[in-house]
Amino acid sequence: MSRERNTGRDPTAKELAKAKRVAALPKDAQRQHPSALPADPSKLGHINTYGSLPEFYIDKRFRCRDCGKEEIWKAADQKWYYEEAKAHMDATAVRCHACRKARKAKLRLV
Repeated sequence: MSRERNTGRDPTAKELAKAKRVAALPKDAQRQHPSALPADPSKLGHINTYGSLPEFYIDKRFRCRDCGKEEIWKAADQKWYYEEAKAHMDATAVRCHACRKARKAKLRLV
């Protein structure tokens, strides 16, 4: 039986509370948390920033700028976005899955 990957869409109140709790921890405690994923500095060479590069990724709560729904940007998705898709470190999740999908469909029609 295949198991669906937890994407952060439609999170439960418990999942949102956990993400908030982990985000409030000191950086050293976040780094040691079981949900933290280590960053691979060799894959972050494309980022030209004056700030520091991440040492790890944690699940981050965000509120959709279009509909106001709360979702979680999972650590694994951040790792892929920054290290594989080569996004800039200042780019973050701002729209929920449904609003991103609707926006992409609308842009394709233009």
